[in-house]
Amino acid sequence: MPLLDIRKINCFYGDVQVIYDVSMYVEQGEIISLIGGNGAGKSTILRCISGLMRAGSGEILFENTPIQNSRPEKIVERGIIHVPEGRRLFSLMTVKENLMVGANNSRAYPQRNETIKDVYKLLPRLQERETQQAITLSGGEQQMVAIGRGMMARPKILMLDEPSLGLAPVLINEIFQTVRKIAEQGTTVLLVEQDVQNSLGLSDRGYVLENGKIAQEGTGRELLDNPSIREAYLGI
Repeated sequence: MPLLDIRKINCFYGDVQVIYDVSMYVEQGEIISLIGGNGAGKSTILRCISGLMRAGSGEILFENTPIQNSRPEKIVERGIIHVPEGRRLFSLMTVKENLMVGANNSRAYPQRNETIKDVYKLLPRLQERETQQAITLSGGEQQMVAIGRGMMARPKILMLDEPSLGLAPVLINEIFQTVRKIAEQGTTVLLVEQDVQNSLGLSDRGYVLENGKIAQEGTGRELLDNPSIREAYLGI
């Protein structure tokens, strides 16, 4: 049984349908990439999984339990953590204060002091910056705080929406190395990313979303070697 199983969901903004009969699954321990052009519906799928919006129809099962009608805070309690695009830090709070916000659920709160030590091992620069306000950090450091805050919630599955967006190439590599380390430590990762080369190169499997529909799926290697993917997303 998959850890996360999405079955024929349809999603709407008002009367406008943006997701059409999407089915996909994520196994325990996998890194899964969801790729596609701007406006394809990738972020919408993450929002439906995390309860920030409701699917109009279909099922979303986590650990074989339907969650499509659950409130976001209940979904967080179950271990699904969504790191949204754009970092969305509390800019005047310190790095440590931002991280501690991530542990504000009943699963994570009792272990917050131990978890932050693990986060500092994963992202040592955050410990160096722990007393600085988030607004004073570079873009790459802010993204690390956003990822660290997600890890503070002790996720069973970590959903990352465009973690490399707007970063310099050297920082992009650092972000993807961090994603790999997170997976190696046992956390399942669902990654939405426009850096197709890096994301598929990192992933066990991937899905290609076009106009709100799953157009292709396969292993990361299969999709990277696919001529249509190479032409559309890599310019080759």
